Amino acid sequence: MDPLLKIRHTLDAQFGPGASRVLPPDVCMEYSKKTGRIKTVHRDDGELLCTLRIDGGLAITILLARMLLGCRGFQSYCVEVSQDAAPFVAQGRSVFCRHVTKCGKNVRALSDVPILFEGRVIAVGRSVLSHKMIVDMDRGVAVRVRDSLKSIDGSQGI
Repeated sequence: MDPLLKIRHTLDAQFGPGASRVLPPDVCMEYSKKTGRIKTVHRDDGELLCTLRIDGGLAITILLARMLLGCRGFQSYCVEVSQDAAPFVAQGRSVFCRHVTKCGKNVRALSDVPILFEGRVIAVGRSVLSHKMIVDMDRGVAVRVRDSLKSIDGSQGI
């Protein structure tokens, strides 16, 4: 199977049909020397877009999440946080259930979730709970942040 086609199908499976349309045509892939599998996907200018997980899913970066934000229906895969929590999440802290203002219906436990504040991506993480549990609960961690604005430009806030 064509590696670019594999990435496109995985993007569509994770974030809904049509999500792969935002993937630029000029992507470079890095392969594992031992297994020959795809490790990372970069733009031609060298910026990392995503890495492939062992389970076959994609661990997206903030850059790819910002590209995907223009897709129709993508917000149903996102979590939006309150103004109180946004600076902490932008620094790489976890998102707690009580600070979630909107939770997309397609958020599943252990899936990659872009974290939004006022319509902008401020972090990307892995959800601990599903949509229903995040909405119903008032305590506990909803999303563990993996990549935040702090890791991109070293800024301490939004």
